[in-house]
Amino acid sequence: MASGENLYVDPSALLKLYLQEPESRAMAAWRSRLLAPLIITHHGRVELINAIGLAAYRGAIHENVFHRALAVLDEDFEEGRYLQTDLLWRATLKRAADLARRFTRTLGCRSLDVVHVASAVELSLPVFVTFDARQAELARAARLRVVKPA
Repeated sequence: MASGENLYVDPSALLKLYLQEPESRAMAAWRSRLLAPLIITHHGRVELINAIGLAAYRGAIHENVFHRALAVLDEDFEEGRYLQTDLLWRATLKRAADLARRFTRTLGCRSLDVVHVASAVELSLPVFVTFDARQAELARAARLRVVKPA
């Protein structure tokens, strides 16, 4: 198992720790085996908060679940289960543009998926954790090792 210091976990995978989704059980089991804190970018944190809010907006979760999910997320940051990291945006967006130019036409990548893979590369995190098949293909194309929690 990789250590938290060399992992980039896609926020859509992390979301499964806060909202009940099909892969939530696998993600929780995987996370429980990893004792180290996970590195997360500022935009990754925003994506998590926004995804929880979108679930409430769409009626997928009740108001009490919305508030509880945000409280647990905040607690995870406060308790050190995440290490929030800075990113050099100019370099990351340049790398994202390069990846998009090379791979989106054949892989069908979404913009945020490209930004997350570029972020992992720029942070020198060689292991990319995701449940998203297209994002996994892009991560492999960027020479990252892909892990799908099980």
